[in-house]
Amino acid sequence: MIRRAILLLCCSAILLPAFAQSTKSKSKAPKPVTVFSVNGKPTTAAEFIYLYRKNHQNKQTDYTTEKIQEYLDLFINFKLKVEEARSRGMDTTAAFRKEFAQYKEELRKPYLPDASMADSLVSLTYERLKTEVKAAHILVTVKPDAEPQDTLKAFEKITAIRKRILAGEDFETVATDASEDPSAKTNKGLLGYFTALQMVYPFENAAYNTTPGEISQPLRTRFGYHVVKVLERRPARGEVEVSHIMIRTGQDADNEKARNTIFDIHDKLRGGVAWTDLCREFSEDPGTKENGGRLRPFGVGAMANVPEFEQTAFSLREPGEISDPFQTQYGWHIMRLERRIPLPSFEEIRASLKNRVTRDERTQVSKQALQARLRTKYDFRENLAVKNKLLATADSALTQGKWKAPGASKASKDILFSLGATQYPAGGFFSYVQENQQSSALPPGKYLDQLYNDYVGQCILEKQEASILRENPEYSFLLKEYYEGILLFEIMEDEVWNKASEDSVGQVRYYASHQRDYQAGERAKVTLFSSSNEEDLANLAPVVRSGDEQKISQFATARRIRTESGYYKKDDKAIFGKIPWVEGVHSGENNGMYYLAWLKNILAPGPMSFEEARAGVISDYQNEVEKNWIVLLKKKYPVKVNEKGKRYIFEQLRN
Repeated sequence: MIRRAILLLCCSAILLPAFAQSTKSKSKAPKPVTVFSVNGKPTTAAEFIYLYRKNHQNKQTDYTTEKIQEYLDLFINFKLKVEEARSRGMDTTAAFRKEFAQYKEELRKPYLPDASMADSLVSLTYERLKTEVKAAHILVTVKPDAEPQDTLKAFEKITAIRKRILAGEDFETVATDASEDPSAKTNKGLLGYFTALQMVYPFENAAYNTTPGEISQPLRTRFGYHVVKVLERRPARGEVEVSHIMIRTGQDADNEKARNTIFDIHDKLRGGVAWTDLCREFSEDPGTKENGGRLRPFGVGAMANVPEFEQTAFSLREPGEISDPFQTQYGWHIMRLERRIPLPSFEEIRASLKNRVTRDERTQVSKQALQARLRTKYDFRENLAVKNKLLATADSALTQGKWKAPGASKASKDILFSLGATQYPAGGFFSYVQENQQSSALPPGKYLDQLYNDYVGQCILEKQEASILRENPEYSFLLKEYYEGILLFEIMEDEVWNKASEDSVGQVRYYASHQRDYQAGERAKVTLFSSSNEEDLANLAPVVRSGDEQKISQFATARRIRTESGYYKKDDKAIFGKIPWVEGVHSGENNGMYYLAWLKNILAPGPMSFEEARAGVISDYQNEVEKNWIVLLKKKYPVKVNEKGKRYIFEQLRN
């Protein structure tokens, strides 16, 4: 009962994202009305009504004076316990701060622009999946962490290449001559058709945002700088699932024999020999020959390294259609179409697509763009002189997670940046680095710069949170709900659950004074063994009859026989209706499961022993301990109920 009451009062984020979006209101908030206060700390009508409605959704029978009063009494007790936890400093421990921070991070997600950004990315990606793009590119390589002068050199080179093409030079010729993509020597920069999620995100963006026939502006990916020429677009063809029979070619193979073999197989297929039989006998693809040569479904671009295979697969029209023999770099093939799979509807793939998008580079790129917009929104201004001086203090100790920031120096008071009118001294950043540094493969200066950007992001997040709290009262209620819920759990463990569970003397005393409450009908003290192996239970029976508990336990554990013990009435389990209800060891079967029941004692109706009633006694004793504790808390912390506020919540909730 206690734990159920806690679940009622605390920390249930039911339909949180939908709730966060549907409860926003631009109407002016009413003046706060106090319902009651505990130790001078008020609880407002808005908080009480929010929690009551949240915990009694679609339960019209709970909106009565009696039910509301019952909840109000429980809520006052709840606040008393939270006040006691707070007075003990339970909300100042490192464990509490860490747990609350984790909850807080999840709770605010639906309110942040990141949430709408993620939905937009998923929608945009799905729209792109409807179209396939044929493109070519030219690459000038440069590492992601290259020095500025190397980055500039690469940018100037790709810019010059683009000018040559715009001046009239042939794209393929320039790609063959100047591209640093090794494959350009043979494919002249041509990448073939592809769709969303098959190229790195900046490249995909350029391909989908460039008109066919035009050349993109230079773009940067983790490989370097590119220019992209879009050649053609067409509606997406979805995926295909095919099977194939392959005869390998290569240095160690007789290529002429391979060709003759594949054509012989093709003749046999036309003559009516079963595909699976020929595949098992002849195919030299060890991964598929035993399952009829079946491959996993794939879409356009997935087989770009074997274009003949992809081209043949998409040329087949009807399931069961078999291709002519064709050759790839791996050998000779015959292909059979199993099925065509069109692009599913957005609703069908929304969840899986969101998972892919979340893991994809596009999410990080979009977050960086969002951070740039937020810096503008909150008027971010940095002191470059202080920042550069600070970054120069990084050394190898930082990348080992052992850096000692100069927190006590004058530098800690220098203003590092500002957000609007709020200034942030370097000392705050030093503290952030001290808490968050860890081993890193980045150069010290770059790693400290990364930590600096993370710190700026956190400071902006705090600004955002202040806005969220002003604009979304329910968010502040959620935070308070979780904050107080964690404290409640901690204090209840200390003062009620553990105390009552470990107080064996108190349990016995409680049982003795309430023995009339623990009555039962006829029941038996039973140890019940169950297994799907009838023989194991037959071998266990003589061990059980010996009464040696240690041997019984060892045998059951070794054979993985399930064991449960307790006091049972005859109708508690179906198997009891299929065995004699007398003391002894009995075997039986129910729904394919075999049982061995050791009925140790048959007890007549009457009072339960302490051992038999112990679980119920502990629960009831916990209730008594809690009740007595509440009495003490009410003496320690004054409770004042505002009758006007009370009438207000009754009117609001009943209506």
